[in-house]
Amino acid sequence: MDIGHVGVWHPLLNTAPVAAARTAAMEIERLGYRSIWVHEGPGSGEPLVSAALLLAATARIAVGTGIANLWARDATAMAAGAETLGDAFPGRFLLGVGVSHAPLVAVRGHDFGRPLAAMRSYLEAMDEAAPLLPRTGVPRILAALRPRMLELARDRADGAHSYLVPPEHTARARAILGPDRLLIPEQAVVLETDPARARAAARAHMATYLTLPNYVNNLRELGFTDGDFADGGSDRLADALVAWGDPAAVAGRVRDHLDAGADHVALQPLGAEGPDLAAALTQLRALAPDLGVRPTTP
Repeated sequence: MDIGHVGVWHPLLNTAPVAAARTAAMEIERLGYRSIWVHEGPGSGEPLVSAALLLAATARIAVGTGIANLWARDATAMAAGAETLGDAFPGRFLLGVGVSHAPLVAVRGHDFGRPLAAMRSYLEAMDEAAPLLPRTGVPRILAALRPRMLELARDRADGAHSYLVPPEHTARARAILGPDRLLIPEQAVVLETDPARARAAARAHMATYLTLPNYVNNLRELGFTDGDFADGGSDRLADALVAWGDPAAVAGRVRDHLDAGADHVALQPLGAEGPDLAAALTQLRALAPDLGVRPTTP
């Protein structure tokens, strides 16, 4: 699968009305970005269904789940869904699987308990189901931040999808994954040159994530402290997690991830007042030349 170096992750691709998400996907493909990522969370659509709808609306762009929650469907259903999409859209679907977060798991009636063990057992069950399914070569990647989950992504999957991470994490992840596994970090971006406005957008973006231990503990391992997490996040944390400035500055952050070992970077353009597909597309158009993204021909 050749997905180039830059794609798009955006929550509204799986929460906006389907018609709007499909129109946005077609525009993202036309601009020349090489992947689209759909998430699973409160209020989202079903990610495998949404992936199918976006794949059907487009012709060449890859679509990945970033991520499909393992607590939402059993392992056989996940494997069957992935292989069905792989069969219908050869070489265009990536399955990202994750353990999610304790509060989101609790509302589904599950015990978050030991997420690493849960993921290991789930992958084993997926593998047991595989002989009964078509074998289409769909890449299986894990949502992974810390070393043990990254090691599992190396040993039992095709790579890792990381979220809310600076390039320093990408370098650490690559060292654990080794040279032959996919590494696809998400990178939040905002085209804003005024520091105060850019950091306000970054803090609004970070607010929920700074309440989730998975993210905070990972950031602690990268050297951030309680002071960085207080009052909505320090300038240092905002600048590390959200690339802002002019298109050249944002493209520089993408290059930092690629230089640190990423295979592909999924951009999440932030709106000034929350997720906004129109604002995201405006930023993606402006960023394309500096990212080396070229419009596709019909």
